[in-house]
Amino acid sequence: MRVFYHFEFSRRSLVAALAILVPVMVACPGAWAQTDPLPSWNDTTSKQAIVEFVQATTKEGSRTFVPPEERIATFDQDGTLWVEHPIYSQVVYCLERVPDLVKAKPELKDVEPFKTVMSRDREAIAKLPMHDLEKILAATLTGMTVDEFQGQVSKWIASARDPRWKRPYTDLTYQPMQEVLKFLRANGYRTYIVTGGGQDFVRVYAESTYGIPPEQVVGTIGSTTYSYDKDGNPILTKEPKLLLNDNDAGKPEGIHLMIGRRPVFAAGNSTGDQQMIEYTEAGEGPRFGMLILHDDAEREYAYGPANGLPDTKVGTFTQELYDEAMKNGWIVVSMKKDWKRIFSFEP
Repeated sequence: MRVFYHFEFSRRSLVAALAILVPVMVACPGAWAQTDPLPSWNDTTSKQAIVEFVQATTKEGSRTFVPPEERIATFDQDGTLWVEHPIYSQVVYCLERVPDLVKAKPELKDVEPFKTVMSRDREAIAKLPMHDLEKILAATLTGMTVDEFQGQVSKWIASARDPRWKRPYTDLTYQPMQEVLKFLRANGYRTYIVTGGGQDFVRVYAESTYGIPPEQVVGTIGSTTYSYDKDGNPILTKEPKLLLNDNDAGKPEGIHLMIGRRPVFAAGNSTGDQQMIEYTEAGEGPRFGMLILHDDAEREYAYGPANGLPDTKVGTFTQELYDEAMKNGWIVVSMKKDWKRIFSFEP
């Protein structure tokens, strides 16, 4: 049964109502206009492409409609969602864990590369070869229970500060990318982090920082061993045995292993993300590939070496990758041109 409600307004009550509503309408025009889902983006083709893709894939009845269960979006973390220069935050964590490690194992004090780290000689530390860094990572990321590791990372992430901005690393997420994550989720997409960083490391803060739960973090992962502590409680201990290197070709392998669906949307910033985007784009139907180009030395950092930017070993974006993106129609986001602001704490 249809019910009609009838209201009678006197002229005086109508005028009174308008007197209240008009100032609100003037002060809050967004209440009457459609809210911009990406307010930290400039009105460029990159922003337009993101908005149009989401609209096209979520409009029922359209040829480009993607069913909700297939709306998978994957994001690299370092350099895509937060700052990765001058060195990955997880490497900083490992270096800062060395003093505690040496305190627990004094015999390491005079053993390289721990001796160099304990010297606090930044130039010497920066010159450590990869095999020495791997020793440090193995020593600081394994040998403890999963719960102990989570506690150590939680404590560090709450207290550590980036040397340039003097802020927690979790403050250094890119506001424009946070908006993309929220925009996608608001339209039925599930967002995943697919990172070359440690899976257990990123899972500690992913939900509070990005709104991405730990089960939606895919990363480099080592093995664990099931056993019992002295009180008979079951525990998992982190072992120095690599199960998945979630970088380069490891990213699509990790996606298949951990997610089980090919992404529709993928974003990265370096050669380590190339295969993830290629894998995403190879699927049927609408696909979206995006790369972040760090070309704003004033507000963040500038590195490539694509487009003549300074070369780097951290987050390398080669000219070959740039050319492939242009050829395949991937979106290359210029931090300098496409983003109004980079961090949430900017005015």
